[in-house]
Amino acid sequence: MWEYSDKVREHFFNPRNSGPLEEANGIGDVGSIQCGDALRLMLKVKPETEIIEDAHFQTFGCGSAIASSSALTEMVKGLTLDEALKVSNQNIADYLDGLPPEKMHCSVMGREALQAAIANFRGEVWSDNHEEGALICKCFAVDAVMIEDVVKANNLNTVQEVTFYTKAGGGCAACHEGIEEILAKVMSERAGPGEVSPPPACPAVPEAPLPPSVKLTLVQKIKKIEAVLESVRPMLQRDGGDVELADVQGKKIYVHLKGACSGCMMEAATLGGIQQKMIETLGELVQVLPSSYMPVEA
Repeated sequence: MWEYSDKVREHFFNPRNSGPLEEANGIGDVGSIQCGDALRLMLKVKPETEIIEDAHFQTFGCGSAIASSSALTEMVKGLTLDEALKVSNQNIADYLDGLPPEKMHCSVMGREALQAAIANFRGEVWSDNHEEGALICKCFAVDAVMIEDVVKANNLNTVQEVTFYTKAGGGCAACHEGIEEILAKVMSERAGPGEVSPPPACPAVPEAPLPPSVKLTLVQKIKKIEAVLESVRPMLQRDGGDVELADVQGKKIYVHLKGACSGCMMEAATLGGIQQKMIETLGELVQVLPSSYMPVEA
């Protein structure tokens, strides 16, 4: 189980500025629900001064994603756009008194959403440049440009650190060699011409970001999934909602949100919280998706 600071817990259970912002004039969308994390950041900017007067967010992801997004909206309010652009993913983590290493990718997503929202306000076409690089991690759709940028910005040195910050390498591990090549390239650039840089301090088999677990049969997996849903059901029912399992397709778990939970503005937060419990219980990366995302059979 990952250790979360009191501030992370506070921003997860009581997120600030969650939900739509009707007067937003700068909107940034990053990630995708299909890949496990998605964030929309909305800014209300005073055109004359470029001061951020208000900021809201909507996110689909784990507790750290919710907390990072909540923290970011608090951090940027009152700043000019140029000041806000100086906010780094490490600043977001520091504001929360730290994030588990395995969850640093949540702060990276917040930084990108901020850049996208500011570009949107200024009428610019923001690009994360990810599509310019070769796809390195197919499991989480992370390319070479993103990995290199994050390695440079956060002074990363190992495959495991790259996984924590980008998710790349956290699935089948087929991309570890490609990540090592990017690390070696960046470390060589750090060393400068004529200097010899040490090889990346990467173990032959990097430590998995999730605790090792025995391979579950489908029946065992469904029983554990149902147990997680049973544990969150009383909380949802107190608010007039409910949840039930719809289907399990590989690493994708589809659920029906019922009653007050269906269509609620905090639907993404509810699914994100359930997803976090599923990951910790099953010991593997899974996605919890609404039943409306289930593939339609031909």
